[in-house]
Amino acid sequence: MILKKLLESLDYELVSGNLNVDVEKVVCDSNAVIQKSAFIAIPGYKVDGHNYISTAISKGAKVIILEQEPKKIFNEITYIKIPNTRMGLSQIANNFYKNPSSKLKVIGVTGTNGKTSTSMMAQNILECSGKKIGIIGTIGSFIDDEKRELKNTTPESIELQEILSVMVEKNMEYAIMEVSSHALQLNRVTGIEFSHGVFTNLTQDHLDFHVTMEKYFQQKQKLFYMTSGYNIINIDDSYGRILSRTLQANNKKVVTYGLGKSADLHAVDMVYSMDGVDFTLRFRDLRQRIHCPIPGKFTLYNVLAAIAIAICEEVPLKTIAKALKNMPTVPGRIERIRVDTPYQVIIDFAHSPDGLQNIICSLKETVEGRLITLFGCGGDRDKTKRPIMGKIAGDLSDYCIVTSDNPRSEDPDKIIEDILDGVKETQCPYIAITDRREAIKFALTMAKEKDIILLAGKGHETYQILKDRVIEFNEKNIVKELLEE
Repeated sequence: MILKKLLESLDYELVSGNLNVDVEKVVCDSNAVIQKSAFIAIPGYKVDGHNYISTAISKGAKVIILEQEPKKIFNEITYIKIPNTRMGLSQIANNFYKNPSSKLKVIGVTGTNGKTSTSMMAQNILECSGKKIGIIGTIGSFIDDEKRELKNTTPESIELQEILSVMVEKNMEYAIMEVSSHALQLNRVTGIEFSHGVFTNLTQDHLDFHVTMEKYFQQKQKLFYMTSGYNIINIDDSYGRILSRTLQANNKKVVTYGLGKSADLHAVDMVYSMDGVDFTLRFRDLRQRIHCPIPGKFTLYNVLAAIAIAICEEVPLKTIAKALKNMPTVPGRIERIRVDTPYQVIIDFAHSPDGLQNIICSLKETVEGRLITLFGCGGDRDKTKRPIMGKIAGDLSDYCIVTSDNPRSEDPDKIIEDILDGVKETQCPYIAITDRREAIKFALTMAKEKDIILLAGKGHETYQILKDRVIEFNEKNIVKELLEE
């Protein structure tokens, strides 16, 4: 693409060079540079892309887009200065891939918990109605049967726009995308044309990044001013009620869901079991009995959000009910490991206080023996939630095994100490085992008939991030290996 076309709708200054140069790739990582690349220098939280300009040029970059004055100018290189390279990156990526979101119905799902399950339930319903769906989220991107691993829930804008362009090429009609608060704050989704937006809930998480819940909420709200269609809001959540009122005051289209009659979509006559959730859906004068084979009260909220998406897309209720009845397990979300034992082993991605409380409460309603909860907290993340999660687990479990999650650069034993401050406030018996594999082995050894072992925090992840390396760590495989020993 010609550089001048790439810069359309941007406020820029040509520092030096030629606007008619051909650009074959847009990158913000110097390691990804090829010949005729445009390298965008972004001041990051840990490193500044401006320090890698010389590396990018040595690898073949012919265009440098920056927000600081270049330290050195080479005659054969074109230098473009813009006010904000992170904001500019989104628009440039959108231009480079020819605005793919305008050719799709993009549905954005945001919230602390429930994004992945809601997205995959909505995908299942829409596919059952004959639509072609692409998915972008925590467990990867999916186009037809092809999966791509993603570093972030919502990828950087260059990768995101490229994925959307592939969806267009593959004739997808919809893109259902998990939209993280980080992505909203860092402008990764700027320029994307969203049809509908979904707000699942807001509870404590990511305060290492956002600092306060108010700032966290401010970022989440941004999605709903980027939509052209409906904004689907959980009004059983206190932040959801605020958001719903604010959006309606700004003449945005809102559909609400919840368990109370004040919600546009609500559930009555609920039955919860390990076989799933059953309820009657009420929407205006419509009624439909629904079964979803994924247990938990929180599942009900995810189902309602997915149904709301489908209703906004005019999918018949009978089609919705059929799709949900045959809903497959969402990877790493209240997922039962199929093992021949007198007890059950469940893995779940719960890694926030609310997420941990939800999964433990759901299992507690059905467990006939003890609930053994194995969990940890991630390093280099919000430290204030560690004792909170410890107390939640201690209050609600019959036994706690506190171990490592992804310690990253932190000392895993120090993380465990922080968690134990909360566990010790309860009467729950516990043990601390730093090595997660050994902790799982201990849980399998101590479990008795009718117990449930909950392995919380890792979910779908197949790795563990340590201080100096990333190791393979697939809990489903580890459980089976340990049982065979």
